[in-house]
Amino acid sequence: MKTAIFQPENWREIVATLARNKTRTFLTAFGIFWGTAMLAMLWGGANGFEGLMRRNFAGFATNLGGVFSDVRSISYRGFNKGSHWNMTVQDVEAIRRAAPAIEYSSEVNAGSATAVYGTKKKTGTALGVEGTYANISIPVMYEGRFINDSDVAGSRKVMVIGRNRAADLFGQDSPIGKFVSLNGIYFRVIGVAGQKSNASIGGRIDDSFILPSSTMRRAFNTGNTIGFFMYTAPAGYTPSDNEPAIRRVLSANHAIHPDDERAVSFMDISENFRVVDNLFLGITILAFFVGLGSLMAGVIGVGNIMWIIVKERTHEFGIRRAIGAKPADITVQVLSESILLTLVAGTAGVCFAALVLGIADTLTISPTLGKAGFELHFVTAIGIVATFFVLGSAAGTLPAVKAMKIKPIEAIRDK
Repeated sequence: MKTAIFQPENWREIVATLARNKTRTFLTAFGIFWGTAMLAMLWGGANGFEGLMRRNFAGFATNLGGVFSDVRSISYRGFNKGSHWNMTVQDVEAIRRAAPAIEYSSEVNAGSATAVYGTKKKTGTALGVEGTYANISIPVMYEGRFINDSDVAGSRKVMVIGRNRAADLFGQDSPIGKFVSLNGIYFRVIGVAGQKSNASIGGRIDDSFILPSSTMRRAFNTGNTIGFFMYTAPAGYTPSDNEPAIRRVLSANHAIHPDDERAVSFMDISENFRVVDNLFLGITILAFFVGLGSLMAGVIGVGNIMWIIVKERTHEFGIRRAIGAKPADITVQVLSESILLTLVAGTAGVCFAALVLGIADTLTISPTLGKAGFELHFVTAIGIVATFFVLGSAAGTLPAVKAMKIKPIEAIRDK
């Protein structure tokens, strides 16, 4: 014997019942549709916005730190308050020996420079770095290679040119092996580089002329002075773990008061990443609860319409019971209406959310970074629909139980 839920005439009756009051059914279905769509869009949107934010740091080491010289805020050993000091190559070596948690490090020098190739001229940022800079900023190499330790040790006149500057000077031609005049000094191009992120320290690689640090100090006549010092901390440490040791070294080398925190400036990118992580954790939680609220509103709507339907059909259910319908048949009838309404509207809401997120992902695609991540994963979509299925079934349970308990005589008299 077939169960009532599998009988075709039962499903035809379910559809007919829901179609009997089209406006009420539509409004309830729309509540479910919007609840699932909101939950899915908020969930996928939170992931997408997180992807957009993280793209700004793509290509940068997440445990990056930096040290910069600043003005003294405390007079000390003959140096007045407000006097400036400069870091040197000797400071870099002393920091590397004293700091407890440095994995990769590089001195960085930055300055404006004018490049000339043939009749073309372009101004950009000259960056002087060591070979390990590639482990800190993590450039994208389009041609050739990056600066290495041998270039720095030999003060070679070589250059890695930023992708945008290469296009300005060479167009579609390869610049590898060609010589470019930079502030009147010729350098051989050994690579074309760029970066994934929009963030930069000292200057964007795409718009820069990158030289060996030793070569740049000679070319720009800065002696042993450096611009700033960048480093990464190994796993299990943060850049801030090195701050006390670095302060001691620089205070001793440059007559800086031990309590003068302004004279030595520190940067800790890992703190920014922690802030971003906490921010998006909060956004994800907020999106979940807002979406859950919309979802619950839809489920409550299902419960309400089923209560109304049961109330309106009390007389009908009484007659059915009188002519032999089992309580289970009435229960299945009411639950089936609830489940059908929930599944159809919920699935439509998830499909709509996937479409909106797909459009957002396409509009925010980046040539170098790819998609931001405005997407709804299949497992998430199934989970949302399944959740609505369970809640929709639960919402229809109480009205179904009420319908099952209707006594035939009382229902007929109620008419």
